[in-house]
Amino acid sequence: MKNPNQERLGRLMRQYHRHNPWPLQNGFFIPHLDPNSGKLSWWDDIGFILNGHRIMVWWVHPRMKYADAINELAWKEAGDSPARAADMFVSGEKQWKKVGRSRKKVASYLCQPMPDSQQDYYAKLDAIESRMESEGIDFSVRPSISVKRLAWCSGVEFCLPADARTATEVRALAGLAKRLLKGETTLSREFPAYEYGRAEWLAEAEMRKQDRQQSGGGDAS
Repeated sequence: MKNPNQERLGRLMRQYHRHNPWPLQNGFFIPHLDPNSGKLSWWDDIGFILNGHRIMVWWVHPRMKYADAINELAWKEAGDSPARAADMFVSGEKQWKKVGRSRKKVASYLCQPMPDSQQDYYAKLDAIESRMESEGIDFSVRPSISVKRLAWCSGVEFCLPADARTATEVRALAGLAKRLLKGETTLSREFPAYEYGRAEWLAEAEMRKQDRQQSGGGDAS
């Protein structure tokens, strides 16, 4: 039995693709390519057309999921924040803007300085996250793929070990996604017994440090 919602999404997707052409380069849509991203790849997006359908791949490296898990665990260990984000605007000084000769309206709010308790909280959070990044956590990531139909494309969430520093590498990711979607291969065949965990995270510590120094920031330590 056909799913009416999926059928509707399919029609919307075809209509969107017909009226909003993609700026493809050699058959691919690559919106975020950064050849100076460093030694380690974290995430990227790439789009292509398969059997007349628009496919959008949202790829992350397992180290990205590992870094996200560290961040989430650090927030949990730090506990509740002493002040909510909404409190930033409480008692804020109104900044007025003239409208006409005699009227004025609020143009912005001058936020109050962050209280010492909130600064202490973020310092505590940073210290916890730095410790977890240097020691690693008990967490592991395996390659995965999930597909969902949207009104403008078929979206593919893709987690696997790869590099995405050049157009060639990003296109290789798209090529693998195509083969997986067509059933020509499987993740277990491409990455048998692969797992990213504490050992892999710690082994990359020096490369993360170098990338962070190169970029002046970076995704993780």
